Amino acid sequence: MRMWITAFLLLLAASPALAAPDPGREASAAWQATRQGRILPLKEIERRIVPTMKGAQYIGFDLELPSGVYTLKFLRDGTVIWVDVDGRTGQVIGRTGR
Repeated sequence: MRMWITAFLLLLAASPALAAPDPGREASAAWQATRQGRILPLKEIERRIVPTMKGAQYIGFDLELPSGVYTLKFLRDGTVIWVDVDGRTGQVIGRTGR
C-alpha cells in the first residue's frame, strides 16, 4: 500500500511539468511556420493591424499553432480588446471588446 501511495504522489508531482508547454518549443514551431511561409511574421501582422486600432494601446500577442491564428491584445479606455488575425492571410477573423 505504501508503494502505491508513493507512486501516486510522484505522479501528481510530475503532472504539472508534463502538462506545461515548452516556450522554447513553441517559439521554434512559430519560427519554422514563418520560415516555411505557412504564416506571416508577427511584424507584418502588427504593421497591418496596429494602425487600425485608433486610440488603443497595443499590449501584446499570442499565436496559436497549428491553426496559425494571431491574437493581438489592445487596451482602450480601460477595456481590453482582442483581435484575432489569420496568420496566413493577415485578415481579421474576429474581435472581442470595443
